[in-house]
Amino acid sequence: MEKTISRAGSVRGFATLVTGLLAGAFGYGAANVVPTFDAVPLQVRLTFHTAMMSVNEPVMQTGMALAILSTIALAVVSRGRARWLAGGAAGLAVTTLLITVLGNIPLHAHIRRWAAGTPEAGYAEVLSRWETFHNLRTLTAVTAFALVTAIGVLSARRP
Repeated sequence: MEKTISRAGSVRGFATLVTGLLAGAFGYGAANVVPTFDAVPLQVRLTFHTAMMSVNEPVMQTGMALAILSTIALAVVSRGRARWLAGGAAGLAVTTLLITVLGNIPLHAHIRRWAAGTPEAGYAEVLSRWETFHNLRTLTAVTAFALVTAIGVLSARRP
């Protein structure tokens, strides 16, 4: 029994760490980077956005993969309400990845092209769509972290 509790605690700790890092990274982007994008000239935004994507894509995709795997593992080692919360967190982590892959990443091609040349008509709508997708994935990542945190609170309440 002691090993099961220790394993569950370790998985919960790791899931808390990676979902928290993911939520924090996306939250920082939503709270600080996106408003900065809107405050600088368009070419500065496009240049920075392009440079940021080349660093962010592998880091954030790794973070999303770790969040998915750790929350699935947490669901496997958990019981009762904690299992349901972990399953919900896993679903939200998958949703975060899907929003990124199907929403944000396809728009990156436009942004890269515009940074190297001239933005086409309608660029503002495309950038707005990117921001909407970013806000959605931030919400799903933060909610996944909240669910994993709730599991920690529940486990602390048990004698």
